Amino acid sequence: MTILIAAGGTAGHINPALAIAGALKARYPHADIHFAGRKGGMEFGLVGKAGYPFHHIEITGFQRRISVQNIKRNLVTLYNLALSGPKCRAMMKELQPDLVIGCGGYVSGPVVRCAARMGIKTAIHEQNAFPGVTNKLLAPDVDVVFAAVEAAKEKLGAPDKTLVVGNPVRPEVLLAARNRAENRAALGAGDRTVILSFGGSLGARRINEVVADLCAWEQKTGQKVLHLHATGQYGVELFQTLQTEKGFAPGENLVVKQYIDNMPQLLSAADLVISRAGALTLAELSAAGRAAVLIPSPNVAENHQYYNALELQKAGAAVVIEEKDLTGEVLVKTVEKLLAQPGKLAEMGRMARTQAVDDSLERIVSRLANLLNEP
Repeated sequence: MTILIAAGGTAGHINPALAIAGALKARYPHADIHFAGRKGGMEFGLVGKAGYPFHHIEITGFQRRISVQNIKRNLVTLYNLALSGPKCRAMMKELQPDLVIGCGGYVSGPVVRCAARMGIKTAIHEQNAFPGVTNKLLAPDVDVVFAAVEAAKEKLGAPDKTLVVGNPVRPEVLLAARNRAENRAALGAGDRTVILSFGGSLGARRINEVVADLCAWEQKTGQKVLHLHATGQYGVELFQTLQTEKGFAPGENLVVKQYIDNMPQLLSAADLVISRAGALTLAELSAAGRAAVLIPSPNVAENHQYYNALELQKAGAAVVIEEKDLTGEVLVKTVEKLLAQPGKLAEMGRMARTQAVDDSLERIVSRLANLLNEP
C-alpha cells in the first residue's frame, strides 16, 4: 500500500498530516508513506525529521493586495502553477499511490486534484471552523472530507461525504492531562491559580505587550497566581524592556522563558491559558480541559482563527478578544473578572473538555481503511 500526503505552510497543516501518517503506519506497518511539499516550507524539516520520503513541488499563493512586489510574486505563482500539473502527474506515475490525502496549504491543491482526476482515492482534512480556499475547491472532487468541527461541514460544500472527526492531538497531551496533580507539584504551584500565556514560537508582539501589563497588575495587587509566560524568539528583548518600564520582574510567582518545550505538562497544570487560536492549540486546550482567553491572530487567511475561537466561546470554554480591541487594560479586566468568580475557571475547563475528540485519529483511519477496502 502506497500513500501520499500533501501538506504545507504552517504547523497547523503539517502536524495533523504527520499524526495521520503515524496512525496509518501503526495500523498498516507495511504501508509506504510519502509526503509532498515545498523544500522552502516548514514541511520539509518536519517531514524529514519524522523520516518520511519527501517530494518537492513548488507552489505558492496569490497575493491580493496590489503592489509591485506582489505583482512579481503573482507572476512566480502563475509560473509554478503552470508547472505543477506535469510535476504532479509525474509524481503519481512514479509512486502509483493507492490513496492521496491533502491536509491543507497551497501544495494540497494541485496534488490532490491531480490524483482525483487520475481516479486515485482521495481525502482531505480541514482543521479550521472556517475552511481554507484550497479545501473548499477540492471538497467536491475528493472521495472523503474530514472536518474538525461541525461548523465547517456546510462551508466545505460537500456535507454528504463530510465526517466531523476533530483535530488529531498529540498522545502526550492526553497522557499529561491525566497527571494534573503531579504536573502542578512539579511546578510548585500549591493552591495558586496557574496562568499560562504564549504567542507562538516566534512571539506575538501585541500579546507580549498586554501580558506585560497583566504581569505588572498581578505583582502590584498581590494576586495569588503562578504565571508562566513564553515570549517567543523575537519577544525576548521586548519583554525585558517592558519589565523595566512597568516595574515587574520574574520570581516566585512569574516564570518567563523564550520557548515552552514541555507544553503537555504545562497545559495539564494550568488553570487559565492566554494564547492565539490556531486549530491545534484549541484542540489541545479541549483535550486538556483548560479555560482560555483567546486572542485570534488577524494575520491569517479568512480570519480563520477568530472563527475557531468562537466555537470554544460558544461552548462556554473561552473568552475571545480580537486584537483590534485588545489593550492591557482589557486583558487585566478580563482576567480579574474570571479570577473573582470561584469555580469559574474549572467550569470553563469542563466545558472545553466537552469539545474534545480524543479518538480523532481512530475515526480518520477507520474511514480511510473503508475507502481502501482494507481491514
